[in-house]
Amino acid sequence: MENGTVLLVDDEQGLLDLLAFTLRKFGIPNLLTATTAHEALELITRHDVSLIVLDVMLPDGDGFDVCRQIRTITEAPVLFLTAKNQDIHKITGFELGADDYITKPFNPTEVAARVQVHLRRMAKLQTLSKAVYDFGHFQLNKQSGQLIVQGREVSCAPMEFLLLAFFCEHPNFIFTVSELYEKVWRPYQEGDEKTVVIHISRIRKKIEPDPGQPQFLVNMKGLGYKLVKKARNVQ
Repeated sequence: MENGTVLLVDDEQGLLDLLAFTLRKFGIPNLLTATTAHEALELITRHDVSLIVLDVMLPDGDGFDVCRQIRTITEAPVLFLTAKNQDIHKITGFELGADDYITKPFNPTEVAARVQVHLRRMAKLQTLSKAVYDFGHFQLNKQSGQLIVQGREVSCAPMEFLLLAFFCEHPNFIFTVSELYEKVWRPYQEGDEKTVVIHISRIRKKIEPDPGQPQFLVNMKGLGYKLVKKARNVQ
C-alpha cells in the first residue's frame, strides 16, 4: 500500500507536473494524472487507486460531485486540493467522504508528506493485529476493518476507522484536537482542528444511539475528547 497508485486530479498541467515530480522525490513512483472529472473517474474505474488528490474546481464538473461518485467506486482516501478556505467547503468535502483538505497556495512538499502519511496509514490498516474492541453497543474489528453497530455492519471511511481505532486503543484517555490530528493524520498544521471535529461528528452519527447526546465519544469541555469504555446502559 505504501507503494500504491496515487491519482492526481487538477486542470493545471504545470501543477500536476510539479506534484508528480515532488511525489517521486518522496519515493511514491506509481502515479496517474487527470485534468478533468471524466478522465479521473475513468482512471479510477480502470485502475486500483490507493489515494486521490482532487482539485475542487474542474473544467467539466465540481470536485464535490466527483467525490460523491468516487465513493460509489472506492474507499481510497481523497485529499481535496482547493483555493477555497471557508469552513463550509471543508464541511461539505468531509461530509462527502473526503479524508483531508489542502488549501492553495501550498508547498508541494506538504502535499507529498500528507500523501505519504495517508498511504502509510492505509498500509497499517491492512496489517493491523486481530484485536476486536467491544463497547457493547458497537464493536470494531481491526483485522477485517469492520465497524459493527447493534449487530449490523456500518460503512466507515478510512480516516474515520483509523480515528475510531485510535480511540478504541486508548479508552478513557483524553486527547486534545491537535493531539488527535498529530496521532492519526500528521503532519499537523494550524487550522486542521476542523478536520478532527468533523470526523468525530461523523463517527458519532454511526456509533451513538443519540448523536446529539453522545455516550461513548464525549467532549470533555476545555480538555478534549475521549472514548468512554463504560458508557451507561443503552436500550
